[in-house]
Amino acid sequence: MSEKPVVKRNERKEDAQALLPRVDVRENKDGILLIADMPGVPKDKLELHIDNDTLTIEGEITPDTPENMEAVYAEVRLSRYRRAFSLSAELDTARIDAQLSNGVLKLRIPKHAYAQPRKIEVKVA
Repeated sequence: MSEKPVVKRNERKEDAQALLPRVDVRENKDGILLIADMPGVPKDKLELHIDNDTLTIEGEITPDTPENMEAVYAEVRLSRYRRAFSLSAELDTARIDAQLSNGVLKLRIPKHAYAQPRKIEVKVA
């Protein structure tokens, strides 16, 4: 019996117009931890959306350019990040905890209680 993945990456047409942030996904018995590198994105320019089973992460980069200066050469030409993931039904998207610190977004998505392992007590009759 094979298990289905808890998180699956979605590829969409609009992703081509944005940078794909590097993402690590870690799973334990309680849920998943999704860690996305989004340097240059402030909290007020970060958006997280859940639509059905799809989690979308979007963030606009705000370059730190001093006044009276403009970029003569820039390797990063796109000004936003975008990434979408399909989440399995065992994840409780109503209880997502999101934290952004130093350009790193951490999302903790717990599993529903019914999807978590539990110990069954055996009684003596």
